[in-house]
Amino acid sequence: MPAMRLVTKAFTVCAIAACALATPVAAQPYPARDITFLVAFAPGGVADTVARMVGQGLGAKLGRNVIVENRGGAGGNIAASAVARAGADGYTLLVTTTALAINETLRKNNGFLATDFKTIAIVASSPESLITGASNPSNNLADFMKAAKGKSINYGSAGVGSGSHIAAEYFFKEIAKIEAVHVPFQGGAPAMNATIGNQIDLLATTLGGGAAAQIAGGKVKGLGVASAKRAAVVPNVPTFAEAGYPKFEASSWVGIFAPAGTSPEIVAKLNAAVAEVMKDPALVEKLTSIGFDPLQNSQAQAESYFRAEVANWGKMVKTLGLSIN
Repeated sequence: MPAMRLVTKAFTVCAIAACALATPVAAQPYPARDITFLVAFAPGGVADTVARMVGQGLGAKLGRNVIVENRGGAGGNIAASAVARAGADGYTLLVTTTALAINETLRKNNGFLATDFKTIAIVASSPESLITGASNPSNNLADFMKAAKGKSINYGSAGVGSGSHIAAEYFFKEIAKIEAVHVPFQGGAPAMNATIGNQIDLLATTLGGGAAAQIAGGKVKGLGVASAKRAAVVPNVPTFAEAGYPKFEASSWVGIFAPAGTSPEIVAKLNAAVAEVMKDPALVEKLTSIGFDPLQNSQAQAESYFRAEVANWGKMVKTLGLSIN
C-alpha cells in the first residue's frame, strides 16, 4: 500500500510538471520571449539607426532582448508585408518610415493596407530640407529661388517615391510654381556626394538623413527646412516660411507598428514602454544631434498622427499624379 501511494505521488508531480511545461507562451505575461524589430530599410539608414537606439532601451524596460532584423526592399513594402502577415502576438514589430503612409497611395498592389497595422508609437521626426553645394552663392532658400527665376534647375533625392522626392516635387510645382527636374539617386550617400561635388543644384533630404552633419561641417549649405521653427541642430538654416512659403511644412518620421490583430493590452504596454524610453536624456541628445525631433505620444495620438499622414501624403501623391506599380 505505501508503495502504491509513492507511485501515485510521483505520477502527480510529473503530471504537474508536464502541464507547466506545456503552458503556451501566449498564456504567460507579455513579453515571454524576445521581440523582433523588422526594419523596412537597410542597415545604417535612418530607420535602422533609430530602431537600434530605441530597441536597446525597450529591451531594458521589458526585460527581453529586442532583435533588429533588416529586411529592405520595395520602398519598405517587403518588411511591411511580412509584419502584416505575422502573428498578432507582439513579438514581430515593424519599424519603418513615412514610406508606410506614402505607399498606401503611391504603390499599387502592396498586398496590405494601412489598416492592417496598429501604430504603437511615432518615435522621431525630421524636417524635409533643401541643401546645396558649399560654393553656391545663395545662402538661403529665398536667395536661391530669386537667382533661379527664369532658369532651368534640378534637384536630387535618394530615390523616386521617397518622402523627400514627393515633398520637393510638390513644393516646386504646387507652391513655388517653378520647373525643377528631378535627378533620382540610388540612396542618400551618392545623392549627398553629388551635392558636395556640385553635380546637382539642390538636394531634397531630411536633416536626419545626414544633412545636419554635412551642414554643420560646412560641406553643404542648408537653404531651408520645411518645419514650423528652425531646427536646434542647425539654427542658422531658416524655415520655408521665412523664405516666403508659409503654407509648406513636411517631415519624415520613424514609427513602430504591430499587426492589426494585436491585443490592445499588448499595444498599450509597448506604447507605454516606448514612451519611457523616449524620456531618456541620453537618447534625446543623440537623436537631436543628428537632426531628429524625439517624440512621445500615446497610442491614440500615434494612431491619429499616422492616419493623418496617410491622408496628407496621399493628397500630394495624387496631386502630382505619381504611381509605382
